[in-house]
Amino acid sequence: MKRLFRGGIVVSGEECKKADVLIEDEKIVKVEEKIEDPADEVLDVTGKYLFPGFIDGHTHMALEVSGTITADDFDTGTRAELAGGTTCIVDFATQNKGESLALALENWHKKADGKAHCDYAFHLAISDWNPDISSELEQIVAGGIHSFKLYTTYDAMIVDDKSIYEILARLKELGGIAGIHCENKGIIDARLEEVIREKGDRKNVSDYPGTRPACAEAEAVNRILNIARCVDTPVIIVHLSSEEGYKEVVRAREAGQTVYVETCPQYLVMDESFYELKDNEGKKYMIAPPLRKVSDQDVLWEALKTDKIQTIATDHCSFTTAQKDMGKDDFSKTPCGMPGAEERPALVFHFGVNEERIRMEQMCRFLAENPAKLYHLYPKKGVIAPGSDADIVVWNAETNWSLSAATQQSASDYCPLEGLQLKGRAERVYLRGMLAAQNGEIIEEYKGKYLKAIK
Repeated sequence: MKRLFRGGIVVSGEECKKADVLIEDEKIVKVEEKIEDPADEVLDVTGKYLFPGFIDGHTHMALEVSGTITADDFDTGTRAELAGGTTCIVDFATQNKGESLALALENWHKKADGKAHCDYAFHLAISDWNPDISSELEQIVAGGIHSFKLYTTYDAMIVDDKSIYEILARLKELGGIAGIHCENKGIIDARLEEVIREKGDRKNVSDYPGTRPACAEAEAVNRILNIARCVDTPVIIVHLSSEEGYKEVVRAREAGQTVYVETCPQYLVMDESFYELKDNEGKKYMIAPPLRKVSDQDVLWEALKTDKIQTIATDHCSFTTAQKDMGKDDFSKTPCGMPGAEERPALVFHFGVNEERIRMEQMCRFLAENPAKLYHLYPKKGVIAPGSDADIVVWNAETNWSLSAATQQSASDYCPLEGLQLKGRAERVYLRGMLAAQNGEIIEEYKGKYLKAIK
């Protein structure tokens, strides 16, 4: 089937240009100023922006963590992603200690295959390192996994510095790359103990951000970048939250290192005042790293404006209110994470493009083009060009709407920014040529396909 998008403004990482787009079945076949080819369906998108389908490079669907499992699995989580304009996610397949990497991937395929509404790829989070895993990595990379994740905190996931060095060296040999969760576990543990000594308990969520200070992020960023410098390999700093952490990145880049940086909407539009909400409602905003100061937001926006940050992902890791209440007597037992899959593009457009912090082309880079390139999905994904998948977001810059738990697709029973009025929305979302979502409603279900990294 041929569809012709007529009169729209095609957005790429380089420019916005008025052009028609012709797709046939699952692929884009022409992008030209005026296309006269016959089509089975002609869509008048005059005045609308046509983005390549957005890519969320950091999600946690169906993740077992903190004695529970995330509220969103691949069914509800990818519903939320697709509703907002995201046509591909890269989720973290997690190796539990004692498991092979192959088993970790098998477990995640069982969670995802046949249950996803948008396309999906995997990173692989490594928690256990030994000669057998090192040997297995070659087969894993050859099988289509390009990116991996390492943690500098969490008992179940932390890897020591020697292992980090060896993993980075092995990935360099194989052509892979690692994204790193950077926080100093020792500082966090010590600060948690201090709260007990000083307050007698850990019930007050307002004490939470002090247990994971910006300096704990900065220390880990500094350490990771020094290890990467010894290996002489690029790394990705994921969910960067603070000015202190960013300064470490700047310092490394000035010394000649290649460092990629991801941040998230929550660090751009929310701040630590949410932890002061009455009745300990701040537990709903407990994420790791925590929300920071408004001054940190300013630094991150400026870094985006100057293209010093490469991607904006969600770190979508959702829980219900009941799950958040697991920490009602001790906030350290609260599962950390928030929903954010559906609202990410609209938040970036509203607070970024509309408020002139970033340009439309940059939004395309941060949400589509850069993650596609970084995670080896380009040019299949991330661009509106002949030969690419027909993942197209028809964006109406004039739509006014509001965020609400009552209308969101996520299985979480709360919306972190309930009632927020936004301008700009994904009006129609095409997944490989199919109209898959419209104004937040899913039209085509369970059409997501697994993607291997392009070599």
